[in-house]
Amino acid sequence: VQLQASGGGLVQAGGSLRLSCAASGRTISRHVMGWFRQAPGKEREFVGYIGTGGSSTHYADAVKGRFTISRDNAKNMVYLQMNSLKPEDTAVYYCAASGKFSNWYDRTNYDSWGQGTQVTVSS
Repeated sequence: VQLQASGGGLVQAGGSLRLSCAASGRTISRHVMGWFRQAPGKEREFVGYIGTGGSSTHYADAVKGRFTISRDNAKNMVYLQMNSLKPEDTAVYYCAASGKFSNWYDRTNYDSWGQGTQVTVSS
């Protein structure tokens, strides 16, 4: 599956952004979908994931209560709503699809990755 993330940009602290991830090539309905981010000089880190049906979501502690992942399998889309943004949220954000059955916190369990979209939060 090919993934294309979009929606990044420059926003002031406290603001919001909504990232989108468009999938093509095959349906994502059977894939757990994850979001990761990578700040300059740091490793790519887990942000959150959503189960195949959309009712199960899990988030990193750093974003819990501020970020929300959703999906629309009919449109082959996944979203990341980011509220109350902080300067430490500045990173390139990636969406990914997993064909594995567990441990979706681990980036090595994702098979397909989008190209990333830059999010910059100014203080």
